[in-house]
Amino acid sequence: MEKNKMDNCSPVGVLEDFLRSSESDTNSTTSDSEARKDGKPASGWRGLIHLLRAKSKKQSPPMHPFDGLKPLFRRSSSMREMIAFPPCFLARADEFSRTPWKYFTLSELQAATNTFSPERLIGKGGYAEVYKGQLRNGQLVAVKRLTRGTPDEIIGDFLAELGIMAHVNHRNTAKLVGYGVEGGMHLVLELSPHGSLASVLYGTKETLEWQMRYKIALGTADGLLYLHEGCQRRIIHRDIKAANILLTEDFEPQICDFGLAKWLPEKWTHHTISKFEGTFGYLAPEYLMHGIVDEKTDVFAFGVLLLELVTGRRALDYAQQSLVLWAKPLLKKNNIRELLDPALGSNYNARQINQVLLAASLCIKQSSIRRPSIRQVAQILNGDLSCLNCMTKIRTPFFRKAFGEECHNLIKDRDSPRHALA
Repeated sequence: MEKNKMDNCSPVGVLEDFLRSSESDTNSTTSDSEARKDGKPASGWRGLIHLLRAKSKKQSPPMHPFDGLKPLFRRSSSMREMIAFPPCFLARADEFSRTPWKYFTLSELQAATNTFSPERLIGKGGYAEVYKGQLRNGQLVAVKRLTRGTPDEIIGDFLAELGIMAHVNHRNTAKLVGYGVEGGMHLVLELSPHGSLASVLYGTKETLEWQMRYKIALGTADGLLYLHEGCQRRIIHRDIKAANILLTEDFEPQICDFGLAKWLPEKWTHHTISKFEGTFGYLAPEYLMHGIVDEKTDVFAFGVLLLELVTGRRALDYAQQSLVLWAKPLLKKNNIRELLDPALGSNYNARQINQVLLAASLCIKQSSIRRPSIRQVAQILNGDLSCLNCMTKIRTPFFRKAFGEECHNLIKDRDSPRHALA
């Protein structure tokens, strides 16, 4: 029983679900219970496991990059994750041709990125580098190369991220084109024409108009709502930030980089993480102090992102000043003029600004219990404040000052005997 629970919660278990659903031509709306009726992995999966074990014992030369990978186990005290073998759709293309993703050889990736030229480097983090590339058919891509850790750790991180992306399919999440395992672990994604939100907000001289910022806020909230509630498995992204929001040609935001993402099983309230990872300026207090990770971790980071959109300031500036600590006193005083990005001038919608700042002020609450869910955040951003009736206490000075009579009516309705009986 314990082993089945562990397998179902692991990236490998989810990849097996993906394969079973592919074989039966089911879509991404298939429930977990339906996807695991027999509880057995795909036959191709078992076949590859035996193949890898046999090759490992015989020490025969690998015929394909994944043939040479040794079984890898990685356990964590919070989730008991296990990554044992490469998923079968990552093996030989002639044997497993069902995958919608393309396998790229090292020479193809080198040709696309000009041999991973420094001039093509568009992003760099603690665990990976991202290069701009162009495929032979002209398609622009972003090639993510994992760089940090032992070979086994890199393989584990690669499979974990790919396991997450196997079931992620939403207009506000990044699109995977393919992968490569020759000469390192590589993920190939569609390249967004405008790059990341960080590059647009802070890397160009042109001002990002308010309507585009508001659209990015709404789309990112929808993407997070999908990860938390709409995906087959609850996914905590753990690294929501401006650099991980890609912008399509029409400025539709796409959440990318699932390298730190975590599955959260249905009956689990949170993870307790022992290894500290993430980006300063976006980290929730409970994670910093206790290593606790749940949906509210993403909500806090999203609140910081909302402040970035309004203020045009970085989450952590070059002087290491926190945007949250700078903005909280201004929110308390309802000093909207001081909070607004001067580059916006008077070209903004005051009501939308208030909605975004209200959502941000709730998201960055010190206590995770007092933060709204991402569903409630999305409702606030869309102008529906009725969800605040569900919150036991509205102690946000900004809300009271910015929404005036509307605030009074909501609180009155919430505290009425009729609402109490409901």
